[in-house]
Amino acid sequence: MPASKKTKQGKPARGPANAVKAKPAPTKAPKAKTAESKLPTPAPVETKSREQVTIAKAKGRPMLSWVGKRPLRAVTAFPAQYVESFTAPGADKVPVANATIWQGWPEAYPRGGLLFHGDNKEVLAHLLASGFRGQVQLVYIDPPFDSGADYVRKVTLRGADGTAKLEGESYVLGEQIQYTDIWANDNYLQFMYERLMLLKELMASNGAIVLHCDHNVVHLLRCLLDEVFMAQNFVNEIIWQHAVIGAGRGIYRCLPKAHETLLCYVKNDEYVFNTDDKAVRVPYKERITENLTKDDKGYYYTRGRTGTDNPWSREPRYLRTYVDVEKGKLVHDAWDDITTYRAQGDEYVGYPTQKPEELIQRVVSLLSNHGDLVLDSFIGSGTTAAVAQKLGRRWIGCDINKGAIQTTTKRLQAVIAEQVVAAEAATRQPGLIADDNPKPILPAQLGFTVHRVNDYDLAIQHNEAVNLACEHIGVTRMLADAFFDGTLGSKLVKIVPFGHPLSPADLEDVKHELDARVNETRDVVMVCLGKELEVDAWLTEWNRMRRQGDTPNKIDVIELRSDPKYGKFIAHKPAQARVGIRRVKGKDGDKIVVEVKDFISPSIVERLQEQAGILAPKISDWRAMVDSVMIDLAHDGQVFNIALADVPERKQDYVQGTYELDAPAGKTNVAVKVTDMLGEEVLVTATV
Repeated sequence: MPASKKTKQGKPARGPANAVKAKPAPTKAPKAKTAESKLPTPAPVETKSREQVTIAKAKGRPMLSWVGKRPLRAVTAFPAQYVESFTAPGADKVPVANATIWQGWPEAYPRGGLLFHGDNKEVLAHLLASGFRGQVQLVYIDPPFDSGADYVRKVTLRGADGTAKLEGESYVLGEQIQYTDIWANDNYLQFMYERLMLLKELMASNGAIVLHCDHNVVHLLRCLLDEVFMAQNFVNEIIWQHAVIGAGRGIYRCLPKAHETLLCYVKNDEYVFNTDDKAVRVPYKERITENLTKDDKGYYYTRGRTGTDNPWSREPRYLRTYVDVEKGKLVHDAWDDITTYRAQGDEYVGYPTQKPEELIQRVVSLLSNHGDLVLDSFIGSGTTAAVAQKLGRRWIGCDINKGAIQTTTKRLQAVIAEQVVAAEAATRQPGLIADDNPKPILPAQLGFTVHRVNDYDLAIQHNEAVNLACEHIGVTRMLADAFFDGTLGSKLVKIVPFGHPLSPADLEDVKHELDARVNETRDVVMVCLGKELEVDAWLTEWNRMRRQGDTPNKIDVIELRSDPKYGKFIAHKPAQARVGIRRVKGKDGDKIVVEVKDFISPSIVERLQEQAGILAPKISDWRAMVDSVMIDLAHDGQVFNIALADVPERKQDYVQGTYELDAPAGKTNVAVKVTDMLGEEVLVTATV
């Protein structure tokens, strides 16, 4: 569908915003070694050193102020590690959109959907440094509302009804900033301000952004959007009226909530606005109260007008306005026809705040064209990517939570597989598609890749260890502070990532944070696993001026391996799997047989015991703990290319556990990835 231009009434159309485009990476991508896929493997998108990406100054008004407001002049772009790829079996046999939609796409990435695991600030910076500046047509984000909502997914072990339930992985440290959703207002505003600045840099000159929020922050976010995108680029405040989701605060103290808000802004007046799309129109008969009458020309309504052909006559003249009942009427800015607040049925994947696809479909259809690039930096359950895939758009999604990435991955695999089946059926039996039924939308791609920014696999393991360490030491967690992790008595606590020992650089970070908090007088405790030799000298000099108590912020260190008081730290016990991998000869050639014989997740067992107390439920079948099994028939030791994915659709179903696949010629390195219900992965490999 061609883009239509819209010029705001009374304002001249402006040219595209000035945006400096980053040069695409010069390295061409080698081919991936997938059994079913022709998806090219990208060259590792890395920088030899951390790159600084410059950000344009926000020039809009009014300018909202808050404690700790800092302009975003530059941001560090970390490298991305290519982790996984997926292309549906048979994808090479069905048509996709014309290759012209990929013009300007960075060569370092394959032509397909992109899913990133990492802090979205770092992911957005990476995208800017990698050639995506000015490439995104539509940004849709559904960030935390600062409302106390539950953004932690619920996890149920597999099996029959009555199986145990447990909380999903907790969002801690960096994750708490995006998902615990109860932080202090100033931190929230700074968090959103920085990400809006980055998103604006990624948007195309005719691009749009839709920010989904509720009454808690809509007034603040509207001011932020005015400042970042400028008030004259405001398009609509859309009220989404949904089903009532709760009573008021006490009896008759607050009216029940029944709406949320979508704020739409653009970069200039030349934005895409598809008012003829079926998704943004509603039937006249069902949704409009006007009195429609039908004659041989069709349906019409009448309006009276004073005067006839004789300008002095005062008799009313009735005009007939014919309407296209099939086409329907354009929706207004109050959407009351999508009533369900949360996704329902098979669409629901376990996220309490998961939006219905119909809502996102309307947004994507209105503000982007087939083949355009859609970005969601709070991908959550993957709804935006799923809708974009179904509507033939390209897409990029990211999330700091590993569970969200895994959920989105499984969801997209199912969507793409359905598209391949539908396309094959249409190709084999085109006569079955009636003339009045729409033909299947050509997908922009039939595969996607998963990437990791700033090594967040280590961060997830770190988070598990942090929870245990805080319990072991007695640290009180502090969710409202974006830098310090908690308190120990009257002291602030900063936990050093356990992937490396405490270094002077970590201490300098604390020094800079304290410099910014001029009224902070509390001492600091650093918690670490090991420390570099230079640390003691740094601390001696720092604390030398603080021995008399005249200068605040003395720094102490708890080294969890050697501290006499807090030693004997309990290490995280990883999940383990016993897997058999062998090559067997068959009548039709060699086969690879994979058998998952046993699996244990100490984290699941421990959490069940904590929740149930003495009467902890017994797990009779190891498959109850397993969410999915994936197999790579030619693993290169770095990127996991999925040749088989066993992801049961229903919670009461188990993975099969035994698999037989056609073997590649010659010796091959087979990798089996078993993922538990909390998202922890076990990788087993064998050369056969």
